[in-house]
Amino acid sequence: MMRRTLVVLSLIGSPAMAADVFALPQGCTAFLTIQSRSCAVEHHFTCAADPEGLKRRVSLSEDGLTYLGSTDEDAQWLSSFYPFTNHREQLEDSPKDPASLSTLLKTGADSYDFRTLSDEIGSTRYVGEDRLTGKVVTIDDVALQQTEYEITAYADDGSTLWSSQGNEFVNAKWRIFIGGTGTVTVPERPFDKDDRPVQFIYPGEPGFLSANPKFDCGAILSSAPSVTPKEYPHDNL
Repeated sequence: MMRRTLVVLSLIGSPAMAADVFALPQGCTAFLTIQSRSCAVEHHFTCAADPEGLKRRVSLSEDGLTYLGSTDEDAQWLSSFYPFTNHREQLEDSPKDPASLSTLLKTGADSYDFRTLSDEIGSTRYVGEDRLTGKVVTIDDVALQQTEYEITAYADDGSTLWSSQGNEFVNAKWRIFIGGTGTVTVPERPFDKDDRPVQFIYPGEPGFLSANPKFDCGAILSSAPSVTPKEYPHDNL
């Protein structure tokens, strides 16, 4: 837990946050930058002190850093930090039905039922399923397997916080989920989201580790109610 806290603090305090290149903590190495729709850029990286298979991701918008998270080799969510709302979430020990990318790739479907724990907001239960559609979509020369998903988030008292359904992508080589399109239903009203990737950028290429999102920036998303980053499907968990 201490190591995760140090990574969060070093990212937030990085002097390069306002520059053109995003600076990772010492001992960490990025392997992929993704420029996506909805004015977002994300960087995927590993850190030498982490357990084998653990991957980290940061996401940035026009307003700066929006998300920091980690997943394991099975793409199971482990931890998240949301700078705008200043809260952290941690996966519970021994989930009832852990999310599993291996199961999804092997059988074509994977259900999950787990809780996240947070000192700031309490626990949240996530119940849902991912299914492979059988469709392979190529974006920027990268072949991605399309999924369809449905997910519902519940509060401690069992009330529904939000639900969502749509399509995302998985990449077996990188062992990560990648954003797609969907409809999110919150108490205010449903709204559509589009987090599809546009560009995949690798070490040494122009734009790698860019701190500046490129696509759909400056757009007025009048159809989306005011929600926190927590209220999105598991590509942001």
